[in-house]
Amino acid sequence: DQQDPEPPQMKEEQEELCTIHNDTDAGRKSVKCDVCGNTFMNKCQLKRHHQIHKGVKPHACNTCGKSFSFRFKLKVHMRTHTGERPYSCETCGKSFKTSGSLTAHMRTHTGEKPYSCETCGKSFNTSSNLTAHMRTHTGEKPYSCGRCGKNFSQSSILTIHMRTHTGEKPYSCGRCGKSFSNSSDLTSHMRTHTGEKPYSCETCGKSFSERGSLTVHMRTHTGEKPYSCGRCGKSFSSSSDLTVHMRTHTGEKPYSCGRCGKSFNTSGNLTAHMRTHTGEKPYSCGRCGKNFRGRSHLTVHMKTHTGEKPCGRCGKNFSNSSDLTIHSCKV
Repeated sequence: DQQDPEPPQMKEEQEELCTIHNDTDAGRKSVKCDVCGNTFMNKCQLKRHHQIHKGVKPHACNTCGKSFSFRFKLKVHMRTHTGERPYSCETCGKSFKTSGSLTAHMRTHTGEKPYSCETCGKSFNTSSNLTAHMRTHTGEKPYSCGRCGKNFSQSSILTIHMRTHTGEKPYSCGRCGKSFSNSSDLTSHMRTHTGEKPYSCETCGKSFSERGSLTVHMRTHTGEKPYSCGRCGKSFSSSSDLTVHMRTHTGEKPYSCGRCGKSFNTSGNLTAHMRTHTGEKPYSCGRCGKNFRGRSHLTVHMKTHTGEKPCGRCGKNFSNSSDLTIHSCKV
């Protein structure tokens, strides 16, 4: 799942931001940032906000050296070192580093979503989530990578992207030690250990470990195929299927065998190929115990138990060998 943008403004922020002296300005955001579209109470707040876009970070952590644009952000960051979480939920007891995070969390109990999109009507539990959502309508991507120039709609996504350049993987699995560049990937990975599948299909009851997998699965019921090939017009239910399909046009084979150098258009095909080197046969027949390198080989084998006689070329099934022989001559 995608990480939430930065939490709403916190009490600590008030010491950094200018005080509003004119009561008529209170509760009204009248100054807009021309870079990201966020609005502020006055020009002083906007000026301080511009430090984020300029990359000015004068406040450094004495523990790890990380720098921040505002003092209050450094104060909140220090809690990652001290473990301090001074804001607790009275309903479930969960604690948070900031008051804004607690406020947003409380809405998971109340169901409150006070921020609505004027374009499509969708509602959100934080203003930052609404701001991020609005960019799906405008196409705005105000956060740019200083290394490759790629643009992003959220600062949190840029932060994760930067780790593809630095190789940083700060989130580690406590069970197997595998590391990840963002916390959502770690959360998904942990489900491979626990077996948890919290996302269920309301149509057939099938469960999934990730929300994205459920979204793709739902298209098997609706028939929706929103991803189209710009060359041949063929449509697909997932972006990854389109990516693989595009390689039939480009001839790209980005996955190479480290032993023999042979290349493949999908990681799955490379994995299957590697078994020709290792001899691994992870798919076992539940009836006779025979093992196979690929699931498709096991599927064909199972038909020897059911009495089906599949064509080795096209997979079509026949009830008797004579019909199979006649068919094989034709194909």
